[in-house]
Amino acid sequence: MGRFGLIGRALGHSFSPAIHALIGDYEYKLYPLEPEELDGFLRASDGDGFNVTIPYKIDAMKSCRELSERARAVGCVNTLTRLPGGGWRGDNTDWDGFLHLLGEDAERLRGRPALVLGSGGASRTVRAVLASCGIPFAVISRSGSDTYATLERHADAELIVNATPVGMYPKNGASPVDLRLFPRCRLVLDVIYNPLRTALLLQAEELGLPARGGLAMLAAQAVRAGELFLGRGLPAALTDRIAAAITRRTGNVALIGMPGCGKTTTAQVLGRLTGRPVRDLDRIVAEREGCPIAEIFARRGEAAFRRLETEVLADVSKESGIVIATGGGVVTQPRNRPLLRQNGICVWLDRPGELPVDGRPLSQSVGVEELRRRRLPLYRAWADLTVSASSAQDAAAKIKEALQL
Repeated sequence: MGRFGLIGRALGHSFSPAIHALIGDYEYKLYPLEPEELDGFLRASDGDGFNVTIPYKIDAMKSCRELSERARAVGCVNTLTRLPGGGWRGDNTDWDGFLHLLGEDAERLRGRPALVLGSGGASRTVRAVLASCGIPFAVISRSGSDTYATLERHADAELIVNATPVGMYPKNGASPVDLRLFPRCRLVLDVIYNPLRTALLLQAEELGLPARGGLAMLAAQAVRAGELFLGRGLPAALTDRIAAAITRRTGNVALIGMPGCGKTTTAQVLGRLTGRPVRDLDRIVAEREGCPIAEIFARRGEAAFRRLETEVLADVSKESGIVIATGGGVVTQPRNRPLLRQNGICVWLDRPGELPVDGRPLSQSVGVEELRRRRLPLYRAWADLTVSASSAQDAAAKIKEALQL
């Protein structure tokens, strides 16, 4: 069994071990290194190969005896394999990854203007692939002649590619550009894979633009690296299977619905069925404030509670692979929707019958039927999946089956 791994600096949230476990039966470990450790590690290592991530994709080239044509063209490596006589061969499988992300649109966009955001290592690969596909591009960076202050020069861009870390975990929610500046845009790609949907991708969806995130690119480059590690080809369909599996594993499940419909209990049951951690927004708000939700409403009003709820959701929604029990009114704040969608889907618990009002301030003051009238259109609009069940156990089982958790 070969010994492989990932070299980088901050690797705590890497998806790579889970991905490579789906590729082949080989050892795959994480090797977080400081810059001064890289050269010595590669000299002393008896491993069979490594993936390389930021910030070492350029520096690792210095340790290579051989470089593939693509590595030379891009000017950085992300995969190292041991040569028969010793030393390392450097390859760039990010090329394969971005080409997969571009997909059939590569031919459609041939000769059409593209805009690449960022000029760092990820941008190098993007630019090399676009050039190979005959897609002309401009590069936006923080300095130089073409910056974010001169975006209007590129209003004709039909492809926008984010190759910056803007919007990447843990700084979720930021976006490098406003897509409304590009009325001719036909496709948006973001090489970031955590969160699954960046703010840029969410805006693209709102504008009705096709948009794809970096998880498919990550899976494709890993499959190509796996072929180099194993010395043989792998099935063409493996990339999509891996991307789907990682999406299921890391995506969050957020439960929405009327107060008293069973979101908290269903979340707990679903957590037990799937082994996922559960985050209850109301409970976390109450713990942070040191008093019950009803007391927050009584003393500070609904607006103050909604601000606290959004603050908690902004933290919780950055996590991956969890179940979120929301409050019934989470849908009344439009700012909460991208927070819930950035890493998962919304499941509406549409519970039939009477709903309890004890301990639920708005249910008591406004009335259940009036709340239902106001909120049902919002639940319908936010829901990716609707589940109707008479018990939490039944609802959790239906969710688990529908989402293949």
